[in-house]
Amino acid sequence: MGERKASRDGDRKVGRRALLIGGTVAAAGSAVLARDELARLWWRTPGVEKPRKEGEVDYTGARWVAASDANWRRADRPDDYGIDMVVVHVTQGSFDSAVKAFQDPGHKAAAHYIVRQDGHVTQMIRELDVAYHAGNRDYNERSVGIEHEGFVDRPQDLTDEMYEASARLTARICARYDIPVDREHIIGHVEVPGTDHTDPGRHWDWDKYMRLVRRARTTPA
Repeated sequence: MGERKASRDGDRKVGRRALLIGGTVAAAGSAVLARDELARLWWRTPGVEKPRKEGEVDYTGARWVAASDANWRRADRPDDYGIDMVVVHVTQGSFDSAVKAFQDPGHKAAAHYIVRQDGHVTQMIRELDVAYHAGNRDYNERSVGIEHEGFVDRPQDLTDEMYEASARLTARICARYDIPVDREHIIGHVEVPGTDHTDPGRHWDWDKYMRLVRRARTTPA
């Protein structure tokens, strides 16, 4: 969330790739659309998408609490939008206040996960779906957002339990989508183009965090 509430990433009525779907039938058997592009479009056919179960989480051990559907957009990632990034946030408030904000349809923003200071992980949006967390449509479509309980100007809020739990979560996300464990693909909200946010802030220990993610990445789940 950072120092200011994120603006809504307006839903795209018809995505870039969706604009091609009308020509799919005519293109069958031809080279008009590349095979990989067709593979990304299949899910837009009515009635075809990955199966979902109410309350299901993507990360073992996470607790499910649903965000308002006004704060995310239904998708079928990574088949429609590839996932190649994790964005790190700090809530600028308590865990409870973040959950309340993400359940508020007027907030117009939410992240996939919130990590509490004691290491507890709550998932509020499925990784399949596009969360409005980064304030940049392209980055929202290609990333998973993780919030961390606390304030950017209070280093004491960034506990060891939080770092370790978040690192394990990020490692599993990177393994699931074959995301490189480096600072080009694991970034702070402040690094998103066009953002006016400062989180995770100058007290966030990137060296420590990346070391923990790499260690977790090589440890069996």
